[in-house]
Amino acid sequence: MAVKLAVIYYSATGTTYRLARGIEEGAEQSGAEVRFRKVQELAPEDAIASNPLWAGHRQEARDVEEASLDDLVWADAIVFGTPTRYGLPTAQLKQFIDRTGPLWTQGQLVNKIVSSFTSTATPHGGQETTIVALNNTFYHWGAIIVAPGYIDPIQFQAGNPYGVSFTSNNGQLKPDDVAMAAAKFQGRRVVAVTAQFLAGQKQ
Repeated sequence: MAVKLAVIYYSATGTTYRLARGIEEGAEQSGAEVRFRKVQELAPEDAIASNPLWAGHRQEARDVEEASLDDLVWADAIVFGTPTRYGLPTAQLKQFIDRTGPLWTQGQLVNKIVSSFTSTATPHGGQETTIVALNNTFYHWGAIIVAPGYIDPIQFQAGNPYGVSFTSNNGQLKPDDVAMAAAKFQGRRVVAVTAQFLAGQKQ
């Protein structure tokens, strides 16, 4: 059976969206069935309209389905992506996570394989702290965190063992070839570990 992976992200100007597509591509290359989902936008319309990159990406991703709690129940593995806000996940992704209480109380998130990735406007803008903050949620769920580590040559170029990340210069730069290759690797790694875990459960 194919690994079922939910890639759930928030993106304003499109940087995190592109990294999420890389995760999706790597996972599908490994034979996974992927649900690609964005979380609900919470920002006011005037804020979005004031930034051409933000408004443009909203149109770019208009056909991406919004995430639901059912996507988490369905998935064997979950990858969250978010830009950083003051070294923390965005309110949009956090709002989605805050809705998972009923699943948590029912134990439906226990032993999910999980991973995460991020983007920032500037170097050292909170890439590692954002991923670690997401990990705090995973600890509460009883989920199993899978990070890319330094187990593939691309990681020595990308340089972030916590999860793929990219510095966008306030949305002006799109993820480069190194970042996209690291995203694909992270997708493949999550699927490989999940497949091993599921096989072990069946024994």
